[in-house]
Amino acid sequence: MFSPSHFTAVLLFALFVSIVFGITMRSVPKQMFRYGAWCFSLFVGSAIVLSWVMFLLAR
Repeated sequence: MFSPSHFTAVLLFALFVSIVFGITMRSVPKQMFRYGAWCFSLFVGSAIVLSWVMFLLAR
């Protein structure tokens, strides 16, 4: 059975949501890809930053 870690779950969520955002928010395929990649990088970047903030607050 597949049991992903928290980070893997965040990556999968970011991937699928970015695909949906790219398809629904843009009409040209090149713009779809660029917007999806932008959303993915923002999701992952914010998850990393927030995880460090939570780590530092918990200490």
